[in-house]
Amino acid sequence: MRYLTAGESHGKQQTTIVEGLPAKMPITKEDINDSLLRRQKGHGRGKRMQIEKDLVDIVGGIRHGYTLGSPIALVVHNDDFKHWLDVMGEDPVPEDQNVRRVVTRPRPGHADLNGALKYGHRDMRNILERSSARETTARVAAGAVAKTLLKNLGINIVGYVKEIAGIKAEERDNLSIQERIKISEDSPVRSLDEVAGQKMMDAIDQAKKDGDSIGGVCEVYIEGMPAGIGSYVHYDRKLDGRIAGAVQSINAFKGVEFGIGFEAARKNGSEVHDEILWSEERGYYRRTNRLGGFEGGMTTGMPIVVKGVMKPIPTLYKPLKSVDIESKEPFSASIERSDSCAVPAAAVVMEHVVAFELAKAILEQFPNDQFPKLKQAVDQYREEIRSF
Repeated sequence: MRYLTAGESHGKQQTTIVEGLPAKMPITKEDINDSLLRRQKGHGRGKRMQIEKDLVDIVGGIRHGYTLGSPIALVVHNDDFKHWLDVMGEDPVPEDQNVRRVVTRPRPGHADLNGALKYGHRDMRNILERSSARETTARVAAGAVAKTLLKNLGINIVGYVKEIAGIKAEERDNLSIQERIKISEDSPVRSLDEVAGQKMMDAIDQAKKDGDSIGGVCEVYIEGMPAGIGSYVHYDRKLDGRIAGAVQSINAFKGVEFGIGFEAARKNGSEVHDEILWSEERGYYRRTNRLGGFEGGMTTGMPIVVKGVMKPIPTLYKPLKSVDIESKEPFSASIERSDSCAVPAAAVVMEHVVAFELAKAILEQFPNDQFPKLKQAVDQYREEIRSF
């Protein structure tokens, strides 16, 4: 399974094509729209979220509520494009006219300058329109399809916020995944800790007043993945490595860890590794879950716990210094967006890119032409390893 996205931030639409899903899998437009609307929520979001209401248009691969086995094509229209037609339109610009809103001033922390150097663009709008976090709309659409597959296999996933601006939510390891989903959905910052959540909102409001931005840590939690998904045989088949790469590819993400992650460097081995137990009801399981559901690049059957670090958004109301590529004169960087914190929305994006990697790994390991046969094979495998 793979997906491809296309579209610019202020262009006509965001397009996603997902290939490799089995036929006869139940899915509806609502499954995708729910995810898209969740991405737009969160305390600290800017005016763009008020302009766009992201709803999917399914234009291929699904008929009468079921997948066909052919590529699925999804479109999310940009309502704001009508105001950008002369800036972002595909037709050539007449010789007697100038292109509006040309960008020659790269913003620190963005892809502007590096993209211009790579592709030779003198107008850096050609870079910033694609490198924008707006592209995550298309990635969430792809992930929503993957989440639907996982849910139909008894695998559930949720993303929420662990930390914003150094304010950490209390650990709540005793919560079920359904409780995590409900609590995070009810929180404006997707925190499982109401007290910390209010402090996070206060910090976001203060950053907005200060003309600054703040980052944080997202966590994705998954229950229901059977043990042995992934592989220890080759580096590029290790599932935790593939998940790490997917998370790191999200705009502004700068680090990934599983379970206790970097804390393992500060502990003895006896405080890190998870002892193996067995019961007739559960089969093999671990006494603890410090490794976050992975050993040797494969799932252990324990909940998967992965965290991602998001840096503060680089566009500020107190602009940083840069250099105009035409005049080479210094200037204060321009403002292209107004989010002071996008960590709550990023938790939703992270949830969906992780879901895609999990679904992809499932489809690689089991018969994948028809969903009923896939489900039967996964259920049979679960029983085999339980009694192994």
